[in-house]
Amino acid sequence: MKSGSSRRAGPMRRGDPMLSRQFLSWAEHASAGERAEAAGNLARACLYAELDPIERGEMERTMTCLLDDASPLVRRALAEALAGAADAPHHLVSALANDQADIAALVLARSPRLDDAELIDAAALGESPAQCAIAARPGLSAAVAGALAEVGTVEAVLVLCRNHAAALADISSRRILERFGRDGEVRETLGARPDLGAALRHELVVATADALRDFVTACGWVAPARARRVAADETDRAALRLAGQDTDDRDRLRFAAYLRGAGRLTPALVIRALLSGQVELFEAALAELSGQKLNRVSGLVRRHQGLAFAALVRSAGFSDDLLPVLRTALDARPPAGAQPPAMLRRDVVGRVLARCGLEGDTTVAGLTALLRRFESEAARDECRRGGEGERAAPAERRVEPRFHAASASFVALAA
Repeated sequence: MKSGSSRRAGPMRRGDPMLSRQFLSWAEHASAGERAEAAGNLARACLYAELDPIERGEMERTMTCLLDDASPLVRRALAEALAGAADAPHHLVSALANDQADIAALVLARSPRLDDAELIDAAALGESPAQCAIAARPGLSAAVAGALAEVGTVEAVLVLCRNHAAALADISSRRILERFGRDGEVRETLGARPDLGAALRHELVVATADALRDFVTACGWVAPARARRVAADETDRAALRLAGQDTDDRDRLRFAAYLRGAGRLTPALVIRALLSGQVELFEAALAELSGQKLNRVSGLVRRHQGLAFAALVRSAGFSDDLLPVLRTALDARPPAGAQPPAMLRRDVVGRVLARCGLEGDTTVAGLTALLRRFESEAARDECRRGGEGERAAPAERRVEPRFHAASASFVALAA
């Protein structure tokens, strides 16, 4: 083979017989850079030139031989030329998808020739760059996204979460939370997805609360019991905020079922919902806990002073001590839209405390303490809404300044 331009390009003349043998003979003496340039030209000619079947077959055989080239530059040139082609030879694309990570990533990210089974296999066996390439594919199917959620590295999972065109099923999002829930960047990126449902968004808030709770406890800023209470209060607030976004009865019932399954459909949450004006969540909670139809529960709530309502509360598993609180809260509940979602109202909490006469009743001391905490929380929220939050008392600032600043960030995830 002569030197010069013919040596640089390799034997690329159309109609030249025995192309594969000539090319390989030339390649024995060419540099890696020259072989890579010729490989790219060969691949593009095979894809876009007008060839007869014999010529195309010769070119495909030549490229197949180049898959064994010792230089990754040659295989990379093939991958770059074939990656986006819908009619690229499938066996070539499959082989390149199983090459070293930087070469495989080129075809894994773009090739329309790879089906879900091949992508799942590549995700299971590939390194992080290959997994990231798959995760970034537009229109990624739920099956492939699920495989990445199960076995992908944290880097690949982050790419997947940022790919809003990927079909990420709830079960896959939940698996990501199970594996990487302690990673703040994963939580933030997953929370930014517009397709995340209310239950998963609440799980995300819970994971963030748990991470913050463990962090402030480990730093010695807050006692463990106090950190658990603050985290529980904040996740309850987030639950109300998320429930307020549901406008469909079925969505509210599904959310109530999720809360119950997670062990978070507590009396404290039910009372908080009433004192925040979210009667719809209260009704969905009673329907879920009692097993009765939502429309029947709604009718009994409207007649909450009757014996049937008392029976409903008992069938939901609540004690009789809660009955006067629930009735008073229903009488004193604020009108719809009277305050932001998940916000307690101080005057309503005060009316419940006053009308129930709980201060001197030792049988419900824990309930009294809960309502007093709600009263304090409502007063602080009222102050913040009025623009007076910056003038908080010094004693309040000393209690847990870092935790309150952090808790605001994970409550915002539910917005």
